Amino acid sequence: MTTLSLRRTLVSAAVCGALSLLATNASADLSARYTDHDGDMVADVPQDAAEWVNPDTLVFAYTPVEDPAVYAEVWADFLDHLSEATGKNVQFFPVQSNAAQQEALRAGRLHIAGFNTGGVPVAVNCGGFRPFAMMAADDGSYGYEMEIITYPGSGIEAIEDLAGRQLAFTSETSNSGFRAPSALLSSEYGMQAGEDFEPAFSGSHDNSILGVINKDYDAAAIANSVATRMLARGVIDEGDYEVIYTSDTFPTTGYGLAHNLDPELADKIQEAFFSYDWEGTPLEAEFANSGEAQFIPITYADQWSVVRTIADATDVTYDCD
Repeated sequence: MTTLSLRRTLVSAAVCGALSLLATNASADLSARYTDHDGDMVADVPQDAAEWVNPDTLVFAYTPVEDPAVYAEVWADFLDHLSEATGKNVQFFPVQSNAAQQEALRAGRLHIAGFNTGGVPVAVNCGGFRPFAMMAADDGSYGYEMEIITYPGSGIEAIEDLAGRQLAFTSETSNSGFRAPSALLSSEYGMQAGEDFEPAFSGSHDNSILGVINKDYDAAAIANSVATRMLARGVIDEGDYEVIYTSDTFPTTGYGLAHNLDPELADKIQEAFFSYDWEGTPLEAEFANSGEAQFIPITYADQWSVVRTIADATDVTYDCD
C-alpha cells in the first residue's frame, strides 16, 4: 500500500483566528502560585532570595519512554558535563509516566527536565517550569511530525477508515499523542472519540508503536521522531507499520528548570546545555537518528504558540490548584 502523506492545517483557520487572542494572553493559564510580571508567559524567579533553592544534588528527568534504563545511559555523559559545570551531583530520575514527571516538578523533587511537547504547557502553568532549550539539527532546524499509523493489512488506508476502529493515543497531556490528532479528527473530519472511533491510551509513543505492530491497536497517533529512533536502534523494522497521515512540524521536547532555583545555579545549568560538545557521545548516537545535533535557545511564548492554539481548540484547561 502506498503511504498517504497528507499535509493539512491541524486546526481550521476559523478556529485559529477565534482563539488567537487567547494565545496572546500571557498570564491567563498560569497558576495563582506564580507571578509573571515580565509577561513572558512563564513563572518569574521569586524576588525573595529566601525562596531560592540550591540543592547539593540536582535531579534530571527525561520525558517518559518505554525503557527508561536505556535513556539513563544515553544521558549519562551529558549529566557528567552538567555536574562539572555546576559543581553538583546530578541524578537521573527514570520517570514512568507523564503524570509522575509533572508531580515531581510540582513537589519540588525535580530541578531540570525535558518535557514532551504537550507536557510543556502543563509544566509551565502548573509546575513553574521555565523552558529554555530544545534539540535541533546542525543548521538550527528542529521539530517532528505527528503521524497516524496502522499495521499492514489492517484495511485502514485513510483517516475516514478509522470509523468504528480503535485508535491509540499516548496520554491526554501529549501534543502529538492526543491533542493534535484530536483537533485534526474533529475539525477536519468531524470525528469524535467514543462516537466515531474507539480511543485507547498506551502511556507512551513507544507503547503505541509496538501496540500497532503487534496488532493490539488498529491505529495510533505518534511522534515520528520516536519511531525514527526505534528504527535506528533496531527495535522495529521498516514495513512493520504504515503511515496514513503526517502533520506539519511541531517543536520537540522542551528542556528547562524549576522556577525557584538559585539564579546563579540556573545560569550555570543553561550554559552547560549550550556548551555541551555532542561529538562522539551517547546523546549524539541516539538523537542523530532523528536529525538532532545541538541544543538551541527557545522561549515558551514563541516556539509553543501553535501548541497553545491546539490546546485552546480542544478546550484544554489547567486545573492546577
